[in-house]
Amino acid sequence: MDEQKKDSIEQQQEQTQDEVKPAGRFIQLKPFRFIMLMFFTILITAGLTIFALTFGEKKVVEVKVPIERAEFSKLYEAFDLLKKNYYKDIDDEKVVNGAINGMFDALDDPYSDFMVKEEADQFNSGLSSSFQGIGAEIQERNGFITVVSPIKNSPAEKAGLLPKDIILTVDGKSIQGFSASEAVALIRGEKGTPVKITVKRGDKTEPIKMTIIRDDIPVETVYGEMLDGNIAHIQITSFSQNTAKELEKMLVEYKGKGMKGIVLDLRQNPGGYLEAAIEISNLFVPEGKPIVQVQQKDEEPKITNAIAGEKYNLPVTVLVDSGSASASEILAGALKESVGAKVVGETSFGKGTVQNVTPLKDGSNLKFTTGKWLTPNGNWINEKGIEPDVKVPYPSYASLPYLDPTLEMKEGLQSDSVKAAEEMLEVLGYEPGKVDGSFDQYTERAVKKLQETSGLEETGILTGDTTYALMDALRAKIKADDPQLLKAKELLTGTPAKNEETTN
Repeated sequence: MDEQKKDSIEQQQEQTQDEVKPAGRFIQLKPFRFIMLMFFTILITAGLTIFALTFGEKKVVEVKVPIERAEFSKLYEAFDLLKKNYYKDIDDEKVVNGAINGMFDALDDPYSDFMVKEEADQFNSGLSSSFQGIGAEIQERNGFITVVSPIKNSPAEKAGLLPKDIILTVDGKSIQGFSASEAVALIRGEKGTPVKITVKRGDKTEPIKMTIIRDDIPVETVYGEMLDGNIAHIQITSFSQNTAKELEKMLVEYKGKGMKGIVLDLRQNPGGYLEAAIEISNLFVPEGKPIVQVQQKDEEPKITNAIAGEKYNLPVTVLVDSGSASASEILAGALKESVGAKVVGETSFGKGTVQNVTPLKDGSNLKFTTGKWLTPNGNWINEKGIEPDVKVPYPSYASLPYLDPTLEMKEGLQSDSVKAAEEMLEVLGYEPGKVDGSFDQYTERAVKKLQETSGLEETGILTGDTTYALMDALRAKIKADDPQLLKAKELLTGTPAKNEETTN
């Protein structure tokens, strides 16, 4: 009996165990199957959603760039609205470049600019190598493109373009509202090709028309001549990468010839690299004395002092005019305040800020103001310029307007161009009669005298080669009778001088 109970209990236990085992297996498998089912359900749903958003006729959600900075939310919103609702497809790159240009325009800073790749290439070539164009430094001011200065021996200088001239049109297209980079893109071009510009000069109401033939712009930035009395007249036309080396080479040559003084000519020099101005200043400023101070945002001015090295401890005068800007003014300020050099000429341009050029990945450039510079004594000359110690103006005939060689001036014609030609003829001693803008028999006789002197056919008509001969003769007179240069030399020698004989 007991044995039967025992067997019965064991059977029940075995039966119970047999019934539980399948239940244990079900609990182990059910979560796995559930998870897999949910995974595939989510995957299929996501795929269907993406398909619907991408290819559906009506998109439920518009995918936008994640906004990490709240200040750009308006920009993203405007772009998305244009992209979706503008009546035709927009050029994404052009619109984005326009947005960046807008940011720079909002700075209201004529020296800050966004340059697309082509403009950036032109900008870089202008400072480091030769380029083809007319050779004039320009800037945007109050919506107008203004000439800072023409480059020495460039087509722009030979055509008579002057500092402060406002360029109104290029090849018949108005450039009002253009940035400097946009204007440069129109003005530059292949050597030998013409560009037609109209400029406004001072208070003259009639625009001046010029046709300038583009050429290779010289890479040399330092020119020199030895005046009598062993006074070196050295002109620096811009501050590029090699300017300091060019100047040092010339100074060594003139020192070997017995140089006793230096007239450093910075007229119509629009500037360039800050470092070049510092290197050149260091040739004259005694060790330890300040050259320039640069002040960046929320910082105290940092002073750059002259370091040890070759010094030219000779009497120096500095020539400046309204076309002397930026690095030119840094050098003039350093020599005036830390060396005691006399500055001669006219008030300089007045650019007291420093720009940095940052390239972007696509080859474009961001050029923007990073600080302001001060003279060694802490003066900020921005929009004021450096006042000369001895003010000597240019002669009035130096600013006479350019004469268009394609224009034919002959007896009976009356115009402002005729009046300008008569003034030139009178200055050169050809006696054109009354300067009244009327081309009469006296004007014709004066033109014939000019043609005889220049070896040209004596027609009495002012056009073509005769016009070029007239302007070349005037340019030569301006150089020979340069009152600013003569005064600068006089300050070094103590001897008043008239016309100079020069040797290279």
